Amino acid sequence: MKIGLIGAGHIGSTLAHLCTAAGDDVVIANSRGPETLHELELDLDGHARAGTVEQAARFGDIVVVAVPFGHYQDLPAAPLDGKTVIDACNYYPQRDGHVADLDDDRVTSSELMQRHLAGAHVVKAFNAMRWDHLREYGHSSGAYLRYGIPVSADDQDAKRQVFDLVEQLGYEPVDAGNLAEGGRKHQPGTQVYTADLWADDLRDRIGVEA
Repeated sequence: MKIGLIGAGHIGSTLAHLCTAAGDDVVIANSRGPETLHELELDLDGHARAGTVEQAARFGDIVVVAVPFGHYQDLPAAPLDGKTVIDACNYYPQRDGHVADLDDDRVTSSELMQRHLAGAHVVKAFNAMRWDHLREYGHSSGAYLRYGIPVSADDQDAKRQVFDLVEQLGYEPVDAGNLAEGGRKHQPGTQVYTADLWADDLRDRIGVEA
């Protein structure tokens, strides 16, 4: 699978390691340019390459966005048209600035990203687990007991594509619903955010059946 990663912080670099270990081809980008990612490229043993944000967007069959939410409008919409875009961002008003629609719970951050990337298929995932646990917990207990990753999306084909990626990385996808209702179940401040739960426990907490 070809994975584009926009954002090279804790989540982005962790997913780069996990995806390359699983055999995926990866292009990773940040806002400062590919020359600033040389050490990460070395750490990934040449299994991923750094590029510009637009190069990562054009490269991936799936493109993961893991940037501070306040910068989501900087994402290039055109190269992401028709693609599955994983929103791994979280809204923190003290960092991102206050957004009235989010503060008043009129919309979710993923819905705002979907509005900006109108031609893409936004899927919320990889936002609720601590980055160090995300790096360590995959495949930790075999096929019958795995940690869960909540996944929300409006497009069912895109959701299934992300389910496949989650399973490839050693986790169990848990369908949390669409971007509106599901996104509210695993954003900051919820009972599953950074709780890092076994899949069955995660389903119980967000109220879905296996």
